[in-house]
Amino acid sequence: MDSPRITPRITLDQWRALQAVVDAGGFAQAAARLHRTQSAVSHAVARLQTQLGLQILRIEGRKAVLTEAGVAILGRARALLRTAAELEQFTRNLERGWEAEIRLVADAALPSTMLMEALRRFQPLSQGTRVQLQQVVMSGADEALEEGSAELVIGSRLPPQALGDLLLEIDFVAVAHPEHALQQLGRSLTQADLVDQLQVVIRDSGVRSPRDAGWLAAERWTVTSIDNAIAAVQAGLGFSWLPRPQVQTLLDQGGLRLLPLEEGQVQRGQLYLMYGRPQQVGPATRLLAEQFRSVAAECAP
Repeated sequence: MDSPRITPRITLDQWRALQAVVDAGGFAQAAARLHRTQSAVSHAVARLQTQLGLQILRIEGRKAVLTEAGVAILGRARALLRTAAELEQFTRNLERGWEAEIRLVADAALPSTMLMEALRRFQPLSQGTRVQLQQVVMSGADEALEEGSAELVIGSRLPPQALGDLLLEIDFVAVAHPEHALQQLGRSLTQADLVDQLQVVIRDSGVRSPRDAGWLAAERWTVTSIDNAIAAVQAGLGFSWLPRPQVQTLLDQGGLRLLPLEEGQVQRGQLYLMYGRPQQVGPATRLLAEQFRSVAAECAP
């Protein structure tokens, strides 16, 4: 059974008066701070105490001091007033065209450190705008652009008729477990050496026109994420081309090793930053895009 709903009887104005009395040290000082008469402030606080049925202030000399109950109550009241102020500011931002939410679609090849650093920088500037993040693989970004289902898209190619900036280049490196059969040949490898091996491939998350690129071996296992591909290669199941930023630590620690290919050991990919709806770009979306450009510039060699 649901608890009965309680309709608040105490106004924000009363809570504001209480906070001012405590912070300013008295009723006269609070009245000056609030630009109100002292009697109006005294009445607001007195009525608040009556409605609560608790004494939350006592007078010591000329100073208003909180009781033990008042300390606990004022802490909650401060949080309530902050929330109310943030709500009012958020409403004003919406009136100025500031977005309530940004739908961000990012290719999974974007290093998570860069993704989170850009979001970390955006958060204190967001003014209440929420970010809804969806990570995709290959043509998943194309579909988000075609459908107009995202405000900001980071994808692995610039589709026809789309405008965008090159955000960064990423090396995909051919790797396998140190004890994989390919690592035991003791020589440079050719494409013919790969044919009899199992290749781990990451499935394109797009639905309408998925890409099927980079498959060289006779047999492949397909996984849905870069993390799963890394885990499969770590387990010795096969080889794969994986983004260097995501596997560099494992390469440094010896958990994975580069395949000694004669050619094609490194495949360079690009990530582009694009507005999902170029004619309707809001200020928060532009601000988030700036954070990605800034982080990418700092990470550039």
